[in-house]
Amino acid sequence: MSTTDPAGTRPGTEHARAEHAAAERPGAERPADERPAAELRGVSQVFGDFTAVDGIDLSIRRGALTTLLGPSGCGKTTTLRMLAGYSAPTNGTILIDGDDMTRTPPEKRGLGMVFQSYALFPHLSVAENVGYGLKLRRVPADERARRVAETLDLVGLGHLAASKPKKLSGGQQQRVALARAIAIRPKLLLLDEPLSNLDARLRVQMRAEIRRIQGETGLTVVLVTHDQDEALEMSDDMVLMRAGRIMQQGAPQSVFPSPANRFVADFLGYENFVSAADGTSLTVRPEHLVVEPTAGGAGRAAAPAAAGLHLPGTVTDVAYRGVDLLVTVAAIDASGARVRLVSDVRATGTSSLAPGDDAVVTAPQSRLVALAD
Repeated sequence: MSTTDPAGTRPGTEHARAEHAAAERPGAERPADERPAAELRGVSQVFGDFTAVDGIDLSIRRGALTTLLGPSGCGKTTTLRMLAGYSAPTNGTILIDGDDMTRTPPEKRGLGMVFQSYALFPHLSVAENVGYGLKLRRVPADERARRVAETLDLVGLGHLAASKPKKLSGGQQQRVALARAIAIRPKLLLLDEPLSNLDARLRVQMRAEIRRIQGETGLTVVLVTHDQDEALEMSDDMVLMRAGRIMQQGAPQSVFPSPANRFVADFLGYENFVSAADGTSLTVRPEHLVVEPTAGGAGRAAAPAAAGLHLPGTVTDVAYRGVDLLVTVAAIDASGARVRLVSDVRATGTSSLAPGDDAVVTAPQSRLVALAD
């Protein structure tokens, strides 16, 4: 686990490697149920002149749902493919259940994987699709039938066992793909953007469904997504990546209120960024800003004080969205830079603010987050 600072170092790396070294000393073997389900140690993936993954250390907690989150090209899918065995790392070590699997082929890693496309066999029934991996593993027919039936009941599709995939909805096809991956009783279940092909309503339903299945089975799940709402709602641990490095890792409840740097804050929707008099970068979420009309001009802002943020400015936009109201204000922060601030408040009727109005933007000190960059 590591967090990258502005200089590009990873302060978490030394601690993680110290833990690894301690675990490898004689007599320091962890009990099986306390070991991480998987670990990446100093793992890199380089394609020519491009570094897709840059020396990351990552520990996947057993029985947890971990999301790899970040924009396109950040290295999250490459990381998942290396964990699955579809791509060998240029450097580093991959352990699964404490065993070195760095060069082990995918079929011998004991993992289940669900792709974006679901990859169901159109000529096979739902039950045959779910039992496909079991058949490859030469599970006896009676045991195979029992496990297929159990897994289909788990995902709520027992009544469609004889159906072909083309007769199923997108959400049902996704459940079949999940069932196929779960039926083999994998050490880890790997999900690569599994909800991206569903409409908004189905995505919300399937988030809850995947969490339910993970909770009932105790599976260790690693899910790749670019959707921060999906990661926040589903994760036990979330890993934010950028340019092949881990920016921050932790439970959503610890990462969201305390982003480590501007990238993490921006990705999680903080929007408002200002500089304090001492040069510190600060951020605050739109719902924590208050905009009030003032009779004075915008003027030059005072630096955010110990009591919190207090910036005079000019309203540039007021957008009514039914349940909430977005008020945008142009202001000047303590460094003299022009900043755009957005306040998102509960709509209680017609706003007294309009574009061109002078206003003051405030936020309590407790809502301001200092950033590393």
